[in-house]
Amino acid sequence: MHPEARRGHAAAIFTIALWGTTYISTKVLLRTFTPIKILIIRFVIGYLALSVICPRPAKRGTLREELILFTAGLSGITGYYLLEHFSLLYTQASNVGVIIATAPFFTAMAERIVRVREDRPGKNFYFGFIVAMSGICLLSFGGEGAGIHFLGDLLALLASVAWSVYSVCSRSISKRDDLSTLQATRRIFFYGIVLFIPAMFFFDFSPGIRDMIRPVNLANLLYLGFGASAVCFVTWNFAVKAIGAVRTSVYIYLTPVVTVVSSVIILHERITPAALTGIALTLGGLVLSQLKGKNG
Repeated sequence: MHPEARRGHAAAIFTIALWGTTYISTKVLLRTFTPIKILIIRFVIGYLALSVICPRPAKRGTLREELILFTAGLSGITGYYLLEHFSLLYTQASNVGVIIATAPFFTAMAERIVRVREDRPGKNFYFGFIVAMSGICLLSFGGEGAGIHFLGDLLALLASVAWSVYSVCSRSISKRDDLSTLQATRRIFFYGIVLFIPAMFFFDFSPGIRDMIRPVNLANLLYLGFGASAVCFVTWNFAVKAIGAVRTSVYIYLTPVVTVVSSVIILHERITPAALTGIALTLGGLVLSQLKGKNG
């Protein structure tokens, strides 16, 4: 494997390792903050962090290039996170987890639409998708079952589609030689934050400085803003550049696995035989989807 590809796979794994644990921080913060507050604060922190790390202003591209960056902010920041958070108000978290994990499939379909030939998936991708989704269903539904809530499930499905749009935009952005990964991520954050502003008029948004500086809240906000946002979006975008949008998005299958393992380690929750089987199937599906077949 080419060194650049190895670094790309490592970056994707690192990103998912952090993203899979963000639910713990979010769960703690939801005791004090509304979803829109958490989202705006975390991405403002992320934007400021990127501005400190890479203060050099980005070169403004053509109208088409700026439109792609704008679309990335709309789909991957504003659209995805708003849809994901509000889907949780209308359906069970297990439903959302399974539906969001279909993002790699939608990414592959989006790549086909824009005809990015080098990322066209083969049969192994689709076999891996089926195996991984079987595992994810076991992780999410094992032993307890889940109800069907149309509106919430629809919002989660739209969030998955939004992420696939972001992945395709990221692949296009990564091909620009005049824009570093840090600069591109910062510009995407900027557009995402601007697009959050209209939501502030419909939902309560008052920062609550006293609540923000409480040690527990501050630590979790910094983790989400700096680690899960600034750092992770940079490493994710690097992975997309190194190994492609479809291959990178496949690592989303690992998110429920990280969630289960971290809940055992941090929250001391009991892992069930169904969950263990689900982890094995998910990992197996991930490996299978990465294998190159005759059509891969």
